[in-house]
Amino acid sequence: MDRAQNSPASATAPADDSDIQALRAYLEANNGIRGLEVLKPGDAHHAVELFRRDGFVVIADVLDSSGVEILAKGCAEVAGEILELDQGRRGNRGSHRYSFGGSSLTRSQLHRPEWQMLLEIPLVTEVVGAIFGSPDFVLRAASGDFCLPGAVEYQPLHSDVRDWADAPTTPFSSFHDPRGQLTIRDLPCPYVCVNFLPQDVTPLNGPTRQIPGTQHSRTRIPTLAEEPEWMRLSTVCPAPAGAIMVRDVRAWHGGTPNVSDAIRSIPNLEFYAPWFREPIVPGITYADYQKLSERAQRMVRDCVADSSETLATGPTLRAPLTCATAGLAVPPCRSASSASGP
Repeated sequence: MDRAQNSPASATAPADDSDIQALRAYLEANNGIRGLEVLKPGDAHHAVELFRRDGFVVIADVLDSSGVEILAKGCAEVAGEILELDQGRRGNRGSHRYSFGGSSLTRSQLHRPEWQMLLEIPLVTEVVGAIFGSPDFVLRAASGDFCLPGAVEYQPLHSDVRDWADAPTTPFSSFHDPRGQLTIRDLPCPYVCVNFLPQDVTPLNGPTRQIPGTQHSRTRIPTLAEEPEWMRLSTVCPAPAGAIMVRDVRAWHGGTPNVSDAIRSIPNLEFYAPWFREPIVPGITYADYQKLSERAQRMVRDCVADSSETLATGPTLRAPLTCATAGLAVPPCRSASSASGP
C-alpha cells in the first residue's frame, strides 16, 4: 500500500495509532529526494546553478551553533504565543500548520531580533544577489512556517506567487501581460524565499516537498488526489540544523506530515528582485531599522514604518491586509521613500 497516498485523514489521531505508526515507518524508509545535494558555504556559483535548474538549493553550515540556538528559541517563543490562540490546533495553513507571517499583526516577524539577525548573514545576501544578478534586491517580509506533531495530512502543492489579479481578489499580485503571451513563469526569478533551519529536517518531522524544475511550468498543479506518489516523497531531507533552503517561490511545493515528537520550524526571509514589486506591509519600526547595518537597512527599506508611527505587533490567527499601527490605518502598499531617514 502507498502509505503517503493513504495517510490518515484525521490530524488528531494519537501517536500510537496503527495508521500513524505505519505512516511513520513508510516515510522513514522512503521519504526524501534521492541524491539531494547539500552544498557547503563557499560555492555561490554552484548554488545558483542548482537553484536555476531545480527551483531550490540547500546550503549547510550557514548558521553556527549559537545562531541556531538563538533562532530556535525565538521560533519556540513565537509559536507558543500563536498556539495560545488556537487550543484546538486547527492551524491557519491546515490542521496543526501555521504561518509565522500569517499569524502576525504585521504579516511578518521582522520586529523580532531573531529574524533581524538573519539579515546580517553575508552568505545569504551573496547568494540572493547572485541569483538576481544585482545587490539591489529588497526584503518583502520575514516569515516562514511551523508544523506540530499531529500534522498528518499533506498540504496541497502550490506556488507562492501568481499573475495579476484584481484588488477584490487579492491586494498582493503584480505581473500582467495584456497581450496574454507571457506569465510570471516566463520571467527570470522575481521572488526568492530563504528558509533557515533551526533544527534538523528529517523524513518524519514535516520536510517541505519540492517538485524540481517546476518554477517555469505552465502545467496545472495537480490536486492531492491527482498527485503521484513520487511527488509526495519528493521532500528536502535530510537537511541539518544551520542550513538554508533557497527557493524560487514559483516552484511547486507543499507541507508534509510531521509524525515526529517535536515542532518543525522553517523561519524565512523573502526577497523581491530589483525589478519586481508587489505591495509590502511595514514590519519594522524606524528605531529598530536604525540599529541594522547599512546593508540590512538597504534591504528592508520598503518594510520600515515611518518614524512617527508606533508599530502594533503581536500574534493573530488571521493576519490583516493592512498593518496595525497606533491610531493609524496604513494601506498595504508602502513606498520606500515614505520612511524617515536614509
